[in-house]
Amino acid sequence: MHNLAIALRKKGYTVTGSDDEIVEPSRTRLERTGLLPAEMGWFAEKISKDIDAVILGMHARLDNPELIRAQELGLKIYSYPEYIYEQTKNKIRIVIGGSHGKTTITAMLLHVLKNCGKDFDYLIGAQVEGFDTMVKLTDSATIAVFEGDEYLASPIDRRPKFLLYRPDVALISGIAWDHINVFPTFENYVEQFKKFINCIEQIGALVYCENDQEVKKLVAKARADIRTYAYSIPAHKIENGVTCIVEEGKTYPLLVYGDHNLMNINGARLVCNQIGIGNEQFYQAICSFKGASRRLELIVKNENFSFYKDFAHSPSKVKATIEAVKKQFPGRSLIACLELHTFSSLNENFLKEYMGTMDAADEAIVYFNPHTIEHKKLKPISEQQVKDSFEKKLLTVMTDSKLIARHLLEQNWKNKNLLMMSSGTFDGMDLKRVGEEIISRN
Repeated sequence: MHNLAIALRKKGYTVTGSDDEIVEPSRTRLERTGLLPAEMGWFAEKISKDIDAVILGMHARLDNPELIRAQELGLKIYSYPEYIYEQTKNKIRIVIGGSHGKTTITAMLLHVLKNCGKDFDYLIGAQVEGFDTMVKLTDSATIAVFEGDEYLASPIDRRPKFLLYRPDVALISGIAWDHINVFPTFENYVEQFKKFINCIEQIGALVYCENDQEVKKLVAKARADIRTYAYSIPAHKIENGVTCIVEEGKTYPLLVYGDHNLMNINGARLVCNQIGIGNEQFYQAICSFKGASRRLELIVKNENFSFYKDFAHSPSKVKATIEAVKKQFPGRSLIACLELHTFSSLNENFLKEYMGTMDAADEAIVYFNPHTIEHKKLKPISEQQVKDSFEKKLLTVMTDSKLIARHLLEQNWKNKNLLMMSSGTFDGMDLKRVGEEIISRN
């Protein structure tokens, strides 16, 4: 939301906003652009008929006094995906969907398009090197690239966000049940992706991962006018810890690794083909892609040890991320630490979905904060329930993040790697400091 506000200010719009709490980095960014509210809270008296439109965030409550006042005045109220569509409806819209990989694929597209000198608008859910904000809207660009989130658009619009973008080119990376709090069954969750395919514009294109059986089933029933392009893992090799794509006798060394990233690259390539970027041009550009923020992001390393953090939280993401690190460093042991932080991961009925996901790690740690469960108004879970759900022998469950840091610092890290995964922050743990201390002790 704050990135959208900044994008609209840069476009010359008069923008104001409100919130009950604004934290970093949003606070500094808003302050820098003159958009930080003078005081926190909701002020119904500030809502008047002079306002052209209200853009409503997902986490606003139905009883928000400003929302109620806007409804009383009959103002046009958009969810942010609705408004993004309004701003880009005359452009070629590329929408990247899927339960995993959508942020990374979107980041890859942004990187390649920029390297190829294309003018484009975009929306992405992570910070990407070389881009000041996570949203850009202009009058000049003819292409718009969006990360297509399947979560709900707003409190008064319960449709998944990606249904509102109406793509000309869509991509689906895979389907693995998530967001159990709004999609209570797997079938209900899959149905959203069926609707997403149906939202593709006439004679549009759909790029999809053929390794995912659920996606393949949906694509088989897609409208006849939609052009479909399947992708999988491209030909590649790993030399001295560097993954290289091999294409028509040429070798392209990458800065990222893992089967999922290789598939993500192949999907991004096919999307780029749809807008006039050829394979050679694409591969030359993707070689300098370092990844999106918090996606297998390297914290620290030395000759015997590497420490990565990742946004992985859903079962499929956890499994793929652990296996990627193990495959890239076959001679090193791996300690993997996962924080259960989302509504789904902290739900006792969903926990069983994590069975076997951490098996590739030599040692596994699962952390959850009982206060987070209480804050989300969920039924309490026990350490034993978590341990039983993962079904892994060398697995420790912790509920105090300070004990995690202490445990990690006590290890001998020679020929070992550390992977910490969460959509949260491990209660604000300073991962950089922990990593530097590990190196100083080893």
